[in-house]
Amino acid sequence: MTRRQHFIVILILGTLSTISPFSVDMYLPGFPAIAKSLDTSIAQVQLSLTAYLVGISVGQLLYGPLIDRFGRKLPLYAGLVLYLLASVGCALSNSIENLIAMRLLQALGGCVGMVAAQALVRDIFPVNQIAQVFSLLTLVIAVSPMIAPTVGGYATVAFGWHSIFIILAAITLLILIGIYFVLPDGKAPDPTLSLRPQAVAGNFWLVLKQPQFLTYMLAGGVAMSAPFAYIAGSPDVFMNIYHVSEQEYGWIFAFLAISILGPNQFNHFLLKRFSSEQVIYTTLIYQSVMGLLTVSLAGMGFLGLYGLIGMLFLFFLGHGMVAPNATALSLAPFTRHAGSAVALMGAFRMGLGALISGAVSVLHDNTAFPMVGVMTLCAVTGLVILLIGQRVIARYQENETPAGAEMAL
Repeated sequence: MTRRQHFIVILILGTLSTISPFSVDMYLPGFPAIAKSLDTSIAQVQLSLTAYLVGISVGQLLYGPLIDRFGRKLPLYAGLVLYLLASVGCALSNSIENLIAMRLLQALGGCVGMVAAQALVRDIFPVNQIAQVFSLLTLVIAVSPMIAPTVGGYATVAFGWHSIFIILAAITLLILIGIYFVLPDGKAPDPTLSLRPQAVAGNFWLVLKQPQFLTYMLAGGVAMSAPFAYIAGSPDVFMNIYHVSEQEYGWIFAFLAISILGPNQFNHFLLKRFSSEQVIYTTLIYQSVMGLLTVSLAGMGFLGLYGLIGMLFLFFLGHGMVAPNATALSLAPFTRHAGSAVALMGAFRMGLGALISGAVSVLHDNTAFPMVGVMTLCAVTGLVILLIGQRVIARYQENETPAGAEMAL
């Protein structure tokens, strides 16, 4: 693969991975406008976000076995077409119930991009390059929250909130064209893999029995749920408590995304000297400390608008290094069941994300404390799981042959 082809493939895989994040971030500035237009409350509009996260979680469990059985591209086309049609349905919604239903369908279609993109990385690139490739993918993904809320804010003001979903449909159409003409097929279909529920459950169980996968899926997934607390709480915190405009909220969101972008590329260089295990361990310690400091300052009432933005920026500096390393370490043991592994990992992250976003809404008290408190809990819990899991992995490796895990799968 030439350098130019390498760049184009990563760009397409990155855009595939951003479909769902873009779908979340872009409509956040439109929450007040959607609530007013549909004659409902922002709390009800937040249910459309929860529905989307639930759809992503469930959908990934479906697509994992499908992309292992039928190859990567056929399920990819089917899912993206469903997403495109549901996006148009969102734009035409005239009630909050209809919007919630369309968002659920949109998620069930769009989540295929997340599953297929990560499986294709495992297909196309050598194991020793996976973490670096995921760092580059995260670079593309990190651009999403820098662009999406800003575009969403201006689109809402200029054309109304419906235009957000028309833009999402148009972007998906362009991605479909790129997939057809440029993206490699990846792993071939495997007709020997059964789609019967018992067989699918058996494949998932084989994946879950791998201690390395389980450790980094849990530790990484819990730690990486912190942004869901931010996504759920930030529209209310910034626009209702601190009274910023839709456009200003978009710029704040974009600014905080920079805190993920820089460290993500720093991670690319760190991996030349340190292992992924070392990087993720150090990063989770850092995030836990920053989170506890933020909670303390918020609890004492010392954080104004700019203070809160600054502390969130420092906290999210760690996210750009947790995500690629946790993903790479989770997928490293697998070849044949990479799709199922990706599906389980993604379903866990998004399912937990739905719970986290719901928790922030339940704990709402007209302050930033619930948002930053849940974020900190995610980081600290992720660190605890990592410390326990690394001991389990060490014992497992002492008792297994070097090829034991992959041979079993």
